[in-house]
Amino acid sequence: MPTLTDATIKRVKEGVAAAGDRAVRNTIEEILNRLEAINQGHPEPRINATVRRCALRSLIHALFRVRVEHLERIPPKPAILAVNHLHHIDPFLLLAEIPTQPHYYFLGDARTLYNKWWKRFILRLAGGVVPLERIWKEEVAVIAAAKAGQQELVELAAEIEKTVPTGGDIQTLRKIDRIILGILTHGDGIVLFPEGRLGATEGKLHLPLKRGTVMYALRAGVPIVPIALVGTHDLYLGKELAIRVGEPLYFSPTTRPKRQEVDAALETLQNAILTLLPIDYQEPKEIKLFRSFLNHILW
Repeated sequence: MPTLTDATIKRVKEGVAAAGDRAVRNTIEEILNRLEAINQGHPEPRINATVRRCALRSLIHALFRVRVEHLERIPPKPAILAVNHLHHIDPFLLLAEIPTQPHYYFLGDARTLYNKWWKRFILRLAGGVVPLERIWKEEVAVIAAAKAGQQELVELAAEIEKTVPTGGDIQTLRKIDRIILGILTHGDGIVLFPEGRLGATEGKLHLPLKRGTVMYALRAGVPIVPIALVGTHDLYLGKELAIRVGEPLYFSPTTRPKRQEVDAALETLQNAILTLLPIDYQEPKEIKLFRSFLNHILW
């Protein structure tokens, strides 16, 4: 469980406010309906992938030094990019560097994506995002602390339970399944973060990995490309960020994966990502300009 600092409590209150915001709710519903229509032959309105890449690349490279290793390993066909997750900037860093064909979507936390008006405007225009509604680990910690007797958190915990979707209901899960499989079936790719949350330490994976990544790969018959991001946990101007691409992983497709098949594929994926991560990462000792601003701009 994360430590409940004043900053954490503030973040939780902002998250609860976003969960109850009608503009946020309407945007999530609109985007999910757009994406579900892909299965009926109605392509999602979205910005050209080359334009998206150029815009993001210009911004990212103005702020950071980026090193990409073995980009050629990403196949020119539908695939799942499975990536460790350290910061909210991760999907944008990836989209600034990966190939534009196929067009890659990414699955991201809905409230983090749409909690500000300017984010809603840009992402509604750009497309390429699958918003996932879920309860945050910080919110779970608040509920647990309230139940353990921290009276000052009781009201906030009640508001979380009343307002925040857990993301675990069958209807929501089935909708996300249909959308992701539709994206892959229609020739596009998707970026997934199998840890299911932000990691807390460079060079480490939050285990166990979520099973969804390999389930989608097995059912859609597409490869998984393991990718490691290095350096994004703590950002500052001019920092070097690395994207390390592993060899694609191919599995025998099946419409009804057995648990043994899923577990074996998940272990293979886990080992592939761990191989790409640094063994003993050390944060650079240099001047860290705009550190607070860059670490919080996408909150």
